[in-house]
Amino acid sequence: MADWGPVLIGLVLFILLSPGLLFQIPGKGRIIEFGNFQTSGLSILIHAVIYFALLAIFLLAVGVHIYLG
Repeated sequence: MADWGPVLIGLVLFILLSPGLLFQIPGKGRIIEFGNFQTSGLSILIHAVIYFALLAIFLLAVGVHIYLG
């Protein structure tokens, strides 16, 4: 059986942590800006680190597994 847990967790985190979509750390004028649809290199790096950390926590520490079929 296929384990869909890592796929779904990765997809949801990728959508939620896209820089500028919901929030951006660091923003242009503030530390956090919400819904500005702009990005920078530093923002991409910070969001990638947050994505990797949350993905590792959910997949390794919590052990999310979803089996279909």
